[in-house]
Amino acid sequence: MNENNRDDKNKQDNNNKNIIRILLFSILALVVITLVSRLLLPDTSSSIGYDEFLEILRTEKVEKVVFNEGYNEVSAEVTKTDDRGREYKVTYTTALVDKDAALEIIKEREIPYRGTVLRSGSWITIIVYVLFLGIMLYTVISMRRGGGILGGMTRSNAKVYVQRDTGVSFQDVAGQDEAKESLMEIVEFLHDPGRFAQIGAKLPKGALLVGPPGTGKTLLAKAVAGEAQVPFFSLAGSDFVEMFVGMGASRVRSLFKEAQQMAPCIIFIDEIDAIGKTRDARYGGNDEREQTLNALLAEMDGFDSSKGVFILAATNRPEVLDPALQRPGRLDRRIIVDKPDLKGRVAVLQVHARHVNMGEDVDLQEIALATSGAVGSDLANMINEAAILAVKRGRSYVTQADLLESVEVVIAGKEKKDRVMNDKEKRMVAYHEVGHALVAALQKNSEPVQKITIVPRTMGSLGYVMQTPEEEKFLMTKAELETELTTLMAGRASEELFFDSVSTGASNDIEKATKLARAMVTRFGMSEEFGLMALESVESQYLDGRAYLNCADDTASKIDEVVRRILSDAYARSKALLKGNEKAMERIAAYLIEKETITGKEFMKLLAEVREPQTAGDAPQTAAAAEASASAETAGAEIVRTGEAASSGAGKEE
Repeated sequence: MNENNRDDKNKQDNNNKNIIRILLFSILALVVITLVSRLLLPDTSSSIGYDEFLEILRTEKVEKVVFNEGYNEVSAEVTKTDDRGREYKVTYTTALVDKDAALEIIKEREIPYRGTVLRSGSWITIIVYVLFLGIMLYTVISMRRGGGILGGMTRSNAKVYVQRDTGVSFQDVAGQDEAKESLMEIVEFLHDPGRFAQIGAKLPKGALLVGPPGTGKTLLAKAVAGEAQVPFFSLAGSDFVEMFVGMGASRVRSLFKEAQQMAPCIIFIDEIDAIGKTRDARYGGNDEREQTLNALLAEMDGFDSSKGVFILAATNRPEVLDPALQRPGRLDRRIIVDKPDLKGRVAVLQVHARHVNMGEDVDLQEIALATSGAVGSDLANMINEAAILAVKRGRSYVTQADLLESVEVVIAGKEKKDRVMNDKEKRMVAYHEVGHALVAALQKNSEPVQKITIVPRTMGSLGYVMQTPEEEKFLMTKAELETELTTLMAGRASEELFFDSVSTGASNDIEKATKLARAMVTRFGMSEEFGLMALESVESQYLDGRAYLNCADDTASKIDEVVRRILSDAYARSKALLKGNEKAMERIAAYLIEKETITGKEFMKLLAEVREPQTAGDAPQTAAAAEASASAETAGAEIVRTGEAASSGAGKEE
């Protein structure tokens, strides 16, 4: 305790010495400003004799006269004309010898005049003095409060929570069991560090949460603080970014200083890529960001982890982070917070459904099966949309139908009931969608059709086909990918077969098919021409997953040829399947035009009634698949499969 008091006294003495230095510097600066202002201000001493000044008042065109009695001066502004007839102004100044004589002439000629106490230059000096004294006063007050020379500008603006403020625990986080297990070790260490210290274990300095947006990285960080019941500093990487070089670094130092005073605690930096990007001088750098990163690296090396300061960072762009930030000893662990699997989606839905009145017919297992690829925020949004729909329909509880409708709202948007297509467009869209559904039903490796609709949606789709998986898949075979390509091409094939023309409705299908076929060639090694050769890499895998080629220009041209051939083969298969089932196509399309929306059960029933005998190779879905399609009527729609939307729409509006 005595050492702490001694340290506080030393800090106070140093602070007082700094204040005295600043005051002495201020006095010296004021003297310098005064001398400089005297030298720089224009000389206003008498430039002409007083008699000459009176003569100017009598004879010249005088605009105004100013009496400056504080300096015993008088000046006159005179308008003159040069040789070219242009007017210009000249100011004459002289000592004020006889004011009455001057006033007599001024009144006689009715010249405007006024009196001043100080010259304009004096006002400038006074303003400079006031501003300077204000800055010095602010600096002294800031230093007295411990804010440094720049006051609160260099202080960390992190939000500090304690356990009761976060209100989040691991029970509020679902679908991330592996991530929770890794973080639970940190919580146990913060609770009982002695148990780990006995064996020589040290608390990791930090962990990096990596995953797509919406998977719950921030929620996990708050849950760690809530479980550990320690102070929780929460801020974003952009909070360190400032216009002035060195300001962000000062905030980093202030943050760690405050955290060490409140240890044990957790520092959470969200979107750390804002300050943690790789330092690269080849293309120019950002001095402020790099100095902030350097300060962060130095502070992470400098503090003692045994005191219980733990750093959590989150990003969805790990590939851009500086290697020095990710090495052991700084962010020791990388924790993947990925999209939840089927079991995880059920758990997430249960967490968000706890505070919502659910009907007896609600089956969250079916909703989870229908939302493959959805993240936690998507599922929370679906539950909320279902609750809103229930209220709009006059009910106090949510039904399975509400949940299914909310899934569709998230996939394709709300129905555009005011959008009325003409008969030709409606018929073309109907044939387009039935083409997708029919080709899917006629292939063995496709997923059962759950719903067909030609009702426009707000996200641009004029219609779509929903296919629900019978089980969750993590891998897709070449045969399944080829089936997907054939199904995607069926919409354009049906337009060509039944209308002798094509429309813009297949634009989205073609885009998806091209991306899938290119991935088969460049990433999956499924082409005979290139074999097991990786020709493409994926960057920002947790964001848009954009791919870029790693090959020569000649190879890129060959890739285009192979992709074109794969798509042409898929298109030929689609046309062949549709040609052999024209009667079924026309019957189902007519029914869809009448109803606008049909279920998978209705679709399979119509197909069974009118389908003509086919060859064994083109056999329709098995009875088990048909039964699964019928039961899938209440199962919802698959959102994402291997990163792509599973539903095949009639295209987006042009």
